[in-house]
Amino acid sequence: MATFLYRLGRWAFARRKLVTLLWVAVLAVCGVLAAKAPAAPDDGFAMPGTEAQQAFDLMNERFPGGHADGASARLVFVAPDGQKITAAPNQQAVQRTVAELAHAEQVTGAVDPFQAHAVSKDGTTAYATVSYSVKAGKLSDGATAALEQAAQHGRDAGLKVEVGGTALMAKPEAGGSSEAIGMALSAVVLVITFGSLVAAGLPLLTAVVGVGLGMSLITALGSTLGLSSTTGTLAMMLGLAVGIDYAVFIVSRYRAELAEGREPLEAAGRAVGTAGSAVVFAGLTVVIALAGLSVVGIPMLAKMGMAAAGTVVIAVLVALTLVPALLGFIGRRVLPRKVRKAAEGAARPTGDNGGARWARFVLRRPLAVLLGGVIALGVLAAPALDLNLGLPGDEAKPTSTTQRRAYDLLSDGFGPGFNGPLTVLVDAKGAPDPKAAASEVAKTVSGLPGVVTVTPPMFNKAGDTALVNAIPATGPSDAATKDLVHTIRGHAAGLKTATGATVLVSGTTAMNIDVSQKLSDALLPYLGVVVGLAVLLLLLVFRSVLVPLKAALGFLLSVAAALGAVVAVFQWGWLADLIGVQQTGPVMSMMPIFMIGVVFGLAMDYEVFLVTRIREGFVHGESPGEAIVTGFRHNARVVTAAAFIMIAVFAGFIGMSEPMIKMMGLGLAAAVAFDAFVVRMTIVPAVLALLGRRAWWLPRWLDRALPDVDVEGSKLHTAAPEPEPVREPVTV
Repeated sequence: MATFLYRLGRWAFARRKLVTLLWVAVLAVCGVLAAKAPAAPDDGFAMPGTEAQQAFDLMNERFPGGHADGASARLVFVAPDGQKITAAPNQQAVQRTVAELAHAEQVTGAVDPFQAHAVSKDGTTAYATVSYSVKAGKLSDGATAALEQAAQHGRDAGLKVEVGGTALMAKPEAGGSSEAIGMALSAVVLVITFGSLVAAGLPLLTAVVGVGLGMSLITALGSTLGLSSTTGTLAMMLGLAVGIDYAVFIVSRYRAELAEGREPLEAAGRAVGTAGSAVVFAGLTVVIALAGLSVVGIPMLAKMGMAAAGTVVIAVLVALTLVPALLGFIGRRVLPRKVRKAAEGAARPTGDNGGARWARFVLRRPLAVLLGGVIALGVLAAPALDLNLGLPGDEAKPTSTTQRRAYDLLSDGFGPGFNGPLTVLVDAKGAPDPKAAASEVAKTVSGLPGVVTVTPPMFNKAGDTALVNAIPATGPSDAATKDLVHTIRGHAAGLKTATGATVLVSGTTAMNIDVSQKLSDALLPYLGVVVGLAVLLLLLVFRSVLVPLKAALGFLLSVAAALGAVVAVFQWGWLADLIGVQQTGPVMSMMPIFMIGVVFGLAMDYEVFLVTRIREGFVHGESPGEAIVTGFRHNARVVTAAAFIMIAVFAGFIGMSEPMIKMMGLGLAAAVAFDAFVVRMTIVPAVLALLGRRAWWLPRWLDRALPDVDVEGSKLHTAAPEPEPVREPVTV
């Protein structure tokens, strides 16, 4: 592989105008196709195989026009202090507001709270439910404006009015400012790392090209492949991350080759042949992690994973072709001015830098460093033992939002369960007496502990299906509510026998519970698939049994520590005020899956780039200890810079108001920090130092069976044309 990539790098460098024009042309064509493509579909958040989804589908079938998965709003009205909401002026104000909404755009129904008996026992609070014909993400601007205007009219009448539900579901905050900040911080880190504006700008430019091409393709193929508007979120984030990383790896190796006295053409070939090989296999590990999201069983996650994997493939191709082509235009200007002004043709002695000094420190105390790193990550991971997964709702939003204020008012007036009603669907199509069956279901559910009230059965036109709403005594994310859902489902078999009707529990609360359960069940299979395939790939890369196992175990430590940090902040409330967490609660169900997929890919990037340089030194005759020092001398600075860039990008999301995005920002930033600085820069050299030559042990039969991909570029000395005389660098 190294030989092929070496030739590819030389070709791209020599044909730089052609290569650059080809990339520009492809980007332009894809941009035009994206601009002309139909709007992306809304595939929603379907959960095939769950009871809640089965009930949603059945409701849409049996209650045509009911739009079971349509948006809804809940207006909460509170009378002024000392007054009742049932007082004539206040009641009239409420009814005018509800009547105004009943005729608004996309509204299918607005229920008068006084007719629906939706008034609190103390008479101070009432709520009105508004149903829409479309999903929350499809509400028109006119519909949301009408909702906000009606609420304001209620306030103008002297009432306190807040709006909950999904109708005002906040659209994801524009990431432009965060991405701009991340790019700016990345530029600063790259300038410090490379000491050259030209060298710092090149990875940013190529990353933008790769992300632009990837997002254009996702948009262009959206209607054909059923990719929703949210599919590209992960692709944009990871495409930018790995795009910068891979270009940095190639540019760094190119600079090292120039510093050793090689001409730019030869330096580009060797950079792509060596660092490019690491990029290929690092990219494959990321693709494995993202494609593995398909095993979770959630279509939206599978599409997000595949789209992001495609963007990573583009980032690899950009690094292998466009980066050396642009280096052909830049030449030696990629080096700092002081280095270029040094003696022409003389090799720059390679002395100890910070990376080499750190490696020597670890070599002197490998056991102490290893134990220190493992214990530190173990302590950080301890809170993860208390991990509670769920899908936080309005209760986790900032108190500055109307959704959170509506949640609190509803809880105060009616109890926390009113924020998470359960919809019990009674499929009595084969029952002897559908009405009797529905009544029996309502009676059974109302008698269960934890149920506050149950509404009378509401039948469809055919009279064979009924809906019963059950109000729990606890909030939507409370563990007792989850137990209640399972209890109702546990009675389904008995009710089927007694009445002949099938009972299904659905609603937003039940759907969230099912989503959390499905994600929890998929966690271990996903982890097994991703880690197992990556270990096999790393076995091929490093031709070692122990190094891939060490890489996987180190990754598990860093993810566990990051999850511990998330639990400590978002569940326990540690440092919550500092980062703006206003309400503790369960950790988002998708968090472990996302962290495993994203962080595993980035962690293996650092592992492959760092350890292949160590193995390169070992293969070329250095002792195990010398190879570790050589690898850290050349690549520790680059890995550190790449990690700082990723931490800065992810940490930018902590400042957003949406709790889920804030949680993802903290978790991913912490995971990258732990993995890069504790695992890769500390535990990895300590383990390699303790193992010595045994680190590279491979059974002979396996060595013969595995293809030789030559990631470290040992064949370049014979495959490459003889370059100009080069001085040997000073070695340790």
